[in-house]
Amino acid sequence: MELIHGSPADMTGRQDRERRTYAFLDELNISFDRTDHPDQPATSMEVCAKVDAILNVHICKNLFLCNRQETDFYLLIMPGDKPFKTKEISHQLGVSRLSFAKEQYMEEFLDLHPGSVSVMGLMNDKDHRVTLLVDEDVLKEEMFGCHPCTNTSSIRFKTKDLFEKILPALHVQPVFVKLGIE
Repeated sequence: MELIHGSPADMTGRQDRERRTYAFLDELNISFDRTDHPDQPATSMEVCAKVDAILNVHICKNLFLCNRQETDFYLLIMPGDKPFKTKEISHQLGVSRLSFAKEQYMEEFLDLHPGSVSVMGLMNDKDHRVTLLVDEDVLKEEMFGCHPCTNTSSIRFKTKDLFEKILPALHVQPVFVKLGIE
């Protein structure tokens, strides 16, 4: 794995969702770095630690959640080292109980699969079915790391670009939460 600036010159073998991510970032003139790890999908903490070291960033946890009735869906972005407590986030949102949403909804709304959940998947949520929740500690980091809608590559860009360029272009208004306060 190595650090590479910008989109791949050769898109052969890349999934369409990954190609769309790079095109979207390029269209917004967002400078980003990436590392490809096709032989080591980021499915373990060991691989994630290697990716973090190469990108010199902490990739956030991205959790796809829903209410009990499966009518409201949320993408929670939080620092990877923070524990996730359903009760804590449910209380802040005034929702009776949140749980992990089914894979079918992740695919339908975000065009993502487990292990590749990323804020970049919101570009596929044309009907805005998913509410973005952001732990306020994410704002403390200068750089933001995530997957380009596949877990065989990882990218980093300025956190400021996420909130000032990417989310406005997607017409996404994040809801800020504070986790780890109990």
